[in-house]
Amino acid sequence: MTVPVIQQVRVGAYIMGQRLKRNDRYPLVLMLEPLFRCNLACEGCGKIDYPDAILNRRLSVQDCLDAVDECGAPIVSIPGGEPLLHKEIGEIVDGIVARKKFVYLCTNALLLEKKLDRFKPTPYLTFSVHLDGDKEHHDRAVSQDGVYDRAVAAIREARKRGFRVTINTTLFDYAEPARFAAFMDFACHDLDVEGVTIAPGYAYERAPDQQHFLNRERTKTFFRDLFRLGKGRKWRFNQSSLYLDFLAGNQRYDCTPWGNPTRNVFGWQRPCYLIGEGYAQTFKELMEDTDWDAYGTGKYEKCADCMVHCGYEPSAVADTVAHPLKAAGVALWGPRTEGPMVPDTPLEGQRPAEFVFEDLTRDLVHGEPPAGRRSDAA
Repeated sequence: MTVPVIQQVRVGAYIMGQRLKRNDRYPLVLMLEPLFRCNLACEGCGKIDYPDAILNRRLSVQDCLDAVDECGAPIVSIPGGEPLLHKEIGEIVDGIVARKKFVYLCTNALLLEKKLDRFKPTPYLTFSVHLDGDKEHHDRAVSQDGVYDRAVAAIREARKRGFRVTINTTLFDYAEPARFAAFMDFACHDLDVEGVTIAPGYAYERAPDQQHFLNRERTKTFFRDLFRLGKGRKWRFNQSSLYLDFLAGNQRYDCTPWGNPTRNVFGWQRPCYLIGEGYAQTFKELMEDTDWDAYGTGKYEKCADCMVHCGYEPSAVADTVAHPLKAAGVALWGPRTEGPMVPDTPLEGQRPAEFVFEDLTRDLVHGEPPAGRRSDAA
């Protein structure tokens, strides 16, 4: 793990402060989506399947900064869509950095070289560049040739100018451990990025390609194979050691959906970044009125195969604070790659999936955002 010390200290102090206040539910990372529009159309993406009336919407600078203040999380991740398409993204980032929040600007990097002059290197800003593996693998994942080469060139230029850069990788079932191990060597020792954020893809309800998402068993097997290959290769991950241990089947966690709340052009998304089943108009409403117990692996069919970092990294971070020696052991020796895995969460009691995208989108285009599932819902 290579999260900078200043970030570890600030986040650790924030978590301890929440624990001293006896807050059981608190945000760790704000997922701030200023727009859904993207300059790619990836087959596994569930964020761009909206009509132009929605894709043309933008959060204003003030909307974004109000969300940061309202939420209070120490880290702000800016995904999309493609955030660099937002004409005021520089002002948004500057405002968040001025608040001493750690910003991860997630980008496919097609516009990064062109727009680097809008930003200043600072410990509070990281460009999180989307790369799903080597050239062949990545260009297949994003459904366009040449994207990998442009992203790599942008990473090199950003590093040359002194910016923090990480790689954000989503894996699908056609990923091969040996090839991805070679990519990790390239990312850490050639591109010299600060770290890699890695997670299995989530099966978005309306993603065009539903054939290649990893299930939980395949995910754990893949990561054990990968971490076995990585012994001694000095890879750097921008994640907690216990989340990586969870991916390898050595930890069992419940999802913490409120750990990474999402604010987008519709409002505060219920229940999480991955599932949109209604919106709250304020962060307070999101936290207090969402039926959190209705979601998560073992509770809801849509969550059955999810092991994505936005839901499980907060769980792992909380476990790290509660059990620092366990986390330190995994950080030192790496995730265990042999022996039995911990029993997985049983799925027998999960409620059926509710496929609400069409109705939700229609309401969002023509009327007020629906409230979605509340704490008093059946």
